Amino acid sequence: MAKKIETKTDEIEREYTIPLRKEWKKVPRYKRANKAIKAIKEFLVQHMKIRDRDLKKIRLDKSLNEVIWSRGIKKPPVKIKVKATKKGDIVRAELSVVPGKLKFKRLREEKIEKKAMQAAEKKKSVMEKAKESMKKTPEVKTEEEKKDEGEKEKAGEEAGKKMEKAAAKQVKHQISGKEKQQKHQIRKTLAK
Repeated sequence: MAKKIETKTDEIEREYTIPLRKEWKKVPRYKRANKAIKAIKEFLVQHMKIRDRDLKKIRLDKSLNEVIWSRGIKKPPVKIKVKATKKGDIVRAELSVVPGKLKFKRLREEKIEKKAMQAAEKKKSVMEKAKESMKKTPEVKTEEEKKDEGEKEKAGEEAGKKMEKAAAKQVKHQISGKEKQQKHQIRKTLAK
C-alpha cells in the first residue's frame, strides 16, 4: 500500500493508494467531492505522522484537485494513487501517475508562465533603460516639465473661462417668481 523512499535530507517521500469510497459514502451526493478532498488530507495527516493533526499543513497539487473534481461533485474517484513528500511539518501531495489530459494542460500552463516571466524580465530591462536615460539627461526633462506646466496653466485658465460662461448663462436664464407670474398672465391673455 505504501512505498517508502527516504532521502538524505529531512525529506520523506511515500506513495499511497487512498481509498475514498468509504469516506464519501458517508455524506450526501452534493458534498462527495468535498469529502474526498478532506479524506485525502485526513489520510495523509495520519500516515505522514503530523503530530497536531492539522489539515492546514497538507498541500494538495492542482492536478490532484482536478482529478477529484473531473467527474463532478457527485462522482469523485473511488481510490486515488498519491505521492506525498514531507519537508518539516508541511506535506505536499501530488498524483503519482498524471493522466494524459492533465499532462498537456500542465505543459500549457508552464509555457504560459514561462512567457509571462520573459515579458516581466523584458519590462524590467526597459524600465532600467528608461531610468538610466533619465539620469543622463536631467536638463531635457526640466525643459519638458516647464512646457508641461505652462500647458497646464493654460488649460486651467480655459476651464475657468468656460465655467464663468456657464454660470453667466444660468444667471441669465433664471427668472424670479414675480416675472414668472407676469409671463404666465401674458400667455393666458394671448391664448384667449
